[in-house]
This record gives sequence, C-alpha cells and structure tokens, in this order.
Amino acid sequence: MSKLPPLTGARLITGVVAVIMGCALNYIGDSLLGVKIELFRGILDFNGLWVLDMFVLPFIVGVLVAVIFGLGGKWLCYFPPLIVKSISYLEILYLNGIPEGASLMPFGMWALFVTVVMTAAAFGGVMGEIMVKKTYGRSPRDLLYKQRGNNAERGV
Repeated sequence: MSKLPPLTGARLITGVVAVIMGCALNYIGDSLLGVKIELFRGILDFNGLWVLDMFVLPFIVGVLVAVIFGLGGKWLCYFPPLIVKSISYLEILYLNGIPEGASLMPFGMWALFVTVVMTAAAFGGVMGEIMVKKTYGRSPRDLLYKQRGNNAERGV
C-alpha cells in the first residue's frame, strides 16, 4: 500500500497556485482562440481552432499544473478545464445571453465535451508528471538506475 505524502501548508499553497495558473492559462487560451464550446452555430463550428481548444490547450494546461504541483499533479489537472468551462457556460446562460445565430449547447452535450477536455488535461498531467519524475513507472529514479560504481563495491 502506498503512503501518501503529508498535506503541508506549502503543498496546499502549491496546489492552489497550480490550479489558478491552469485556470488562467485555459481562460487566456480560450479568449485568444475565440472558441466557445458552449455555443453551437452549425457544423462549420467544428474547425481547427475548435480542435485546438478541445485537445491541445487542455493538454498544455495539464502539463503546466503537473509541473507546478509536482508528483500528484495528474489529479489536480482535471479541475482547471472544469472550472473555466463551467464559468463560461454559466456566463453565457445568465450574464451575456446567447448571441444571434447561435444556440446554447444542451447540458448533456456540453458535459460530454467538458469530459473530453478534462481527459485531454489528464493526458497532459501524466506527461507533466513524467517530466517531473524523469522516468515512467512507480519506482523512483534512484532505485531504477543504479550507478556503475556500486557494482564494484558490492563485489558483483
């Protein structure tokens, strides 16, 4: 059974900072791309920018969150896309209104899209943890890669 690291104040602050930075990057990326997955204007809405907003941007957000938080960041990387997309949906629903020529995505379809976005962020989170850990798997790097000099000392 694995032992969880203690929840210290520094770890909590690092987690909050990682989620806030992930939300900021996701919001800025959404604004720069100009894509609102909450709105449906027709089949031509699904273009290259939409693909970037659905897959590439959340992947980068996941990597950022995992690199800032460190090991365990793959669990935190789900939250920034969920927070940003939820706020955007509620903003359109209650504050800005639906633009002319568009319709609000039904909640079930929107939830499916948000799940896809969160999955892309999870892939980014795993990649970020691999970058932090410098190896893939469960063992720490110092246990996986033995130094060549250690064999001579042990008589091997």
